[in-house]
Amino acid sequence: MTTPQQDSLSDRRIDLDWVRIGAFGFLILYHVGMLYVSWGFHIKSVHRLVWLEPVMLLLNPWRLSLLFLVSGVATRFMLRKYDRRSLFRARSARLLIPLVFGMLVIVPPQSYDQVLESVGTTGGFLEFYLRHYLGFAVQFCPGPCIVMPTWNHLWFVLYLWVYTAAVIGVLALWPALAEQLGTRLGAALRGPWLLILPCVLFAAWRVVLFPLFPSTHALFGDWYNHADYATAFLIGFLLAKEEGIWSALERRRWVALAVAAGAFIVFISLWAGFGSSLTPVPALKTSAGVAYGCYQWLAMAAVLGQARRLFTNGGPVRRYLTEAMFPYYIVHQTAIIMIAHALKGSGLPAALEAGIIIAGTVVVCVVTYETVRRISWLRPLFGLRMATRRPVAAVQQPA
Repeated sequence: MTTPQQDSLSDRRIDLDWVRIGAFGFLILYHVGMLYVSWGFHIKSVHRLVWLEPVMLLLNPWRLSLLFLVSGVATRFMLRKYDRRSLFRARSARLLIPLVFGMLVIVPPQSYDQVLESVGTTGGFLEFYLRHYLGFAVQFCPGPCIVMPTWNHLWFVLYLWVYTAAVIGVLALWPALAEQLGTRLGAALRGPWLLILPCVLFAAWRVVLFPLFPSTHALFGDWYNHADYATAFLIGFLLAKEEGIWSALERRRWVALAVAAGAFIVFISLWAGFGSSLTPVPALKTSAGVAYGCYQWLAMAAVLGQARRLFTNGGPVRRYLTEAMFPYYIVHQTAIIMIAHALKGSGLPAALEAGIIIAGTVVVCVVTYETVRRISWLRPLFGLRMATRRPVAAVQQPA
């Protein structure tokens, strides 16, 4: 008999499927928001929305770490169905094929629009693609200084593959390590330590590593991000089977939310109130880093706890979106940048412009997925399994 958190046909965690769906949905909105804030992005709208930055900082510390954590859980569950070698092959196909395809086909229009807006090159797209994008060099400096070809937003896919491959490699040498470390970690995180210890770890990465290794998403030398995301991935991987931890997250969801709110208030107050003075005042800079790291974990804990309590309905919507999210992720940023670039000079107010970009991006994502899922040879290019024909009885839903 399945629990409310299990799919009727598999061992999936339904609540974590919804977390993944929500995180990818917020990611699309977040990348639209990047057009309107002062932070670096591939292109920018003519509008600047100062009020949007604190709103985006609500998501910034934990949105991607949460995806890596959920991916860690999924990877651990996959070991129930695959041996290590089969899992490595399966994950490599699901991640590396879309990565290479994305870098060669999906991402180039982003780089082209970025160069058009930053440098104003007059060449057409085909000339840019053959002469510059496939040039395997740092180009258009001074200016955007783009290394091409590039993975842009698909860095997440590469990092996830690296962490998965590393875990599989370690388990090949020490097969029982995951079970041993998972049990010990679950015991160490009993009681209030569930909210305290990971908070300390994420805060340490923020305080110690972030000033030395700012985020680049370039794989090599991106040590703060690796510490941050690999930690989240390993927490999910090691604790995937520790039912007591997931129950504790559900019980402490309101405590986690309340303390997360307090940590965010501290962080945003330092960020807004001291601004540039954070640099010459080490104590304030350290305090902001600690608040950021603690908020990061506590927000994830609150989301995971609330999802476990509230999101237990499998249903067709969840099944549809669970498969659709990866193709959505692959195409969404290219859609955002191309639509935003096309709207340059239109004179539209910010709200209408953003609405068109969001609606257009959703349409592109849906049309892409609905097309890709029906064409067998396209499916692997977007991270979908090859379609297989099964007997009718095998695919019928239980009453």
